[in-house]
Amino acid sequence: MTPRPPAMVIARDPGFPPQADMETAAALARACTLCAERLPLGPRPICQLGAGARVLITSQAPGTKAHLSGIPFEDASGERLRDWLGLDKTAFYDTSKVAILPMGMCYPGRLLRGGDAPPCPDCAPLWHPRILPLFTDLRVRLLVGSYAVRFVLGKRAGLVESVRDFTRFLPTHFPLPHPSWRTLVWAKRHPWFEAEVLPALREVVARALA
Repeated sequence: MTPRPPAMVIARDPGFPPQADMETAAALARACTLCAERLPLGPRPICQLGAGARVLITSQAPGTKAHLSGIPFEDASGERLRDWLGLDKTAFYDTSKVAILPMGMCYPGRLLRGGDAPPCPDCAPLWHPRILPLFTDLRVRLLVGSYAVRFVLGKRAGLVESVRDFTRFLPTHFPLPHPSWRTLVWAKRHPWFEAEVLPALREVVARALA
């Protein structure tokens, strides 16, 4: 099914009251149209937020399937990520356990040479500082993909080096590659990922949710 072109949307930040709780924050985030002019399918912010979540996934941006369904990681990359984490769909989509706050909450479109475009650069700097303080029992933040790794760990943080040296960032952060099909090739070049990183990741997630 080919998505319809988006209707004209006036770009705006819905604002954020000082005493907002997580439920209010989630509603405001989903009402944001700040990057509307740059989004080929129009704004549809997608996140999964619960104040009591213990694992936070900071990923790249939704894909086309997630944009159409409104459900984060509703695609093959989501299946791969759940396998990495050792979680089934019930646990993964339980807002009391897992939160998802991407670098860009809307689908950013495609690059001319193929692949998804980068997340809109205004999204994370605006919404992450508003939402992160509202978590009450967060145990670990999973940084999925190079955009999240550099945003949180610093612009000089390399993906391969950060993932391989993941213990340096524990217990608060765990850097990971993006779970796209390209990672299958990446993992073959770096066999330590499946041998060392994934078992540790599953243990960290299980401990956080215990």
